[in-house]
Amino acid sequence: MKLLKRGKLLVVLGFIVFSLLLAGCSADPNLSVPGMTLSIAQDGSPAEVTSGVQLLVLLTILSLAPSIIILATSFTRIVIVLSMLRSAIGTPSIPPNQVIIGLSLILTFYIMAPVYDQVNKDAIQPYLSNQIDQQTAITRGMEPIRDFMFKQTREKDIQLFIDLGKEPQPASLSEIKTVVLLPAFVISELRVAFTMGFVIYIPFLIIDMVISSLLLSLGMMMLPPSLVSLPFKLLLFVSVDGWYLITRSLVMSFGGS
Repeated sequence: MKLLKRGKLLVVLGFIVFSLLLAGCSADPNLSVPGMTLSIAQDGSPAEVTSGVQLLVLLTILSLAPSIIILATSFTRIVIVLSMLRSAIGTPSIPPNQVIIGLSLILTFYIMAPVYDQVNKDAIQPYLSNQIDQQTAITRGMEPIRDFMFKQTREKDIQLFIDLGKEPQPASLSEIKTVVLLPAFVISELRVAFTMGFVIYIPFLIIDMVISSLLLSLGMMMLPPSLVSLPFKLLLFVSVDGWYLITRSLVMSFGGS
């Protein structure tokens, strides 16, 4: 069962990567590189998918999947907040990077699970069952992803990239291109992540200031304040059940309950 669930998740992620690639290259379906020309057919059925397109999908998944997971999901906000939390406590290597990245991925899969399930239900399964064609599957698969990004993106950021790209003013959300939505979503996520990081820093900064003042008043100027304040910051974080609060805040910041 675990292998089946893992395989299902990889199929969904691969479909998302392929859909975002096509959305960004829809204006020019023929991609050329020195010595090779790749064409993406907009219409067709699963039986008509050529080996060249399958190779393109495989290469795309291998090369772009990490970037898509980072940029088009909740991963960016989560990993930045957890990294800033580690810096605020004063332990730059604890938890190690592997733990921070792993926890960020787990929370990302948890938060994005409804989106992945909807993509699988509305696009992948009907396409594999020959109920819809390739273009319809891509369109349906992009809708849940775009809805998620729209909910987390400020109008100001979307307008920024519309103006920079000299795009016509859209009358509805459906008219906003994915190549405009994606960078707007990223900078919105960065803003929220840094705002949450600032709030996290405040209590630990107060502890550092108090410890520094006490050491200075006692004449212990040669003793590093960070060395003394670290146990107190750890005590504070553990006593308030910090990991519970941070995880809850991150999930709820995406509209979770």
